[in-house]
Amino acid sequence: MAAGLARCLLLLGLVARGPAPAGAAKMKVVEEPNTFGLNNPFVPQTSRLQPKRSPSPVSGPAHLARLSGKCFSLVEAMYKYEFCPFHNVTQHEQTFRWNAYSGILGIWHEWEIANNTFTGMWMRDGDACHMRSRQSKVELACGKSHRLAQVSEPSTCVYLMTFETPLACSPHTLLVYPALPPALQHQWDQLEQDLLDELITLQGHRKRLRALFEDAGYLKAPEESGLLAQQGRGSKGLVFDTLEGCSQAHRKLSEEVKRLQALLAWHGIPLQGPTETPSLEQGTPKKPTERTEQLRGDPGLQGTHR
Repeated sequence: MAAGLARCLLLLGLVARGPAPAGAAKMKVVEEPNTFGLNNPFVPQTSRLQPKRSPSPVSGPAHLARLSGKCFSLVEAMYKYEFCPFHNVTQHEQTFRWNAYSGILGIWHEWEIANNTFTGMWMRDGDACHMRSRQSKVELACGKSHRLAQVSEPSTCVYLMTFETPLACSPHTLLVYPALPPALQHQWDQLEQDLLDELITLQGHRKRLRALFEDAGYLKAPEESGLLAQQGRGSKGLVFDTLEGCSQAHRKLSEEVKRLQALLAWHGIPLQGPTETPSLEQGTPKKPTERTEQLRGDPGLQGTHR
């Protein structure tokens, strides 16, 4: 801004002095950029956007690693979006306002994996936005050239982008299994065999497969991303890795049910409710007494119904 003011004063001085004498060189006016990028090597380091952390290491299919170090831009509605695979996503307002917005929409974090396929790249820990960090999901699609094709904001501070590339056109190029090192491929083979032999449950298979992807560097641990930890909170203990663990939990629950049934019988309280399934030894359930009806409802309403 100071440089622009100085240039204006210089121009005013030239106007006041009149036209330049013959033979004098014309003053060269250089248009300064209105935004400061994160990846622009010509911008001083002190003026660039400051990321919260370094990007995760390059991972995934080997042929996609050639995209590292490159950036692809898309201009939509006065904003320039810049996607740098395995690095970051930034947004720059294309106006001449003195405080034009520039920000980081996410830093390379981890892959999204579904059906044994790399489906997208998650960029997290961007600039602050309403008490949280901006984040972006970049989905990979087949295209004739490398280009950032589409950008949207489905929810506040969360961006969805589509990156087209010829590297995603083959149906086998984004499969996870071929990208794994041989040792982890062997572990995956063993997991599939254990599931087939019913040595582990489906939940246990999913849990161990995720741990395998974490070892490969494709996914981050739940405490690092903070998302799976929130999703799994409250359901911990309901997931069993093996059938033996499930059987043990079932036996403990059965013993607890029998203990509670004996306690109710000791106090003369019959079992009731839609979940009750009387055995043949119990016979036909007895009609609830007046006392038990009052225990199950509001005693003040008993006399109002005939």
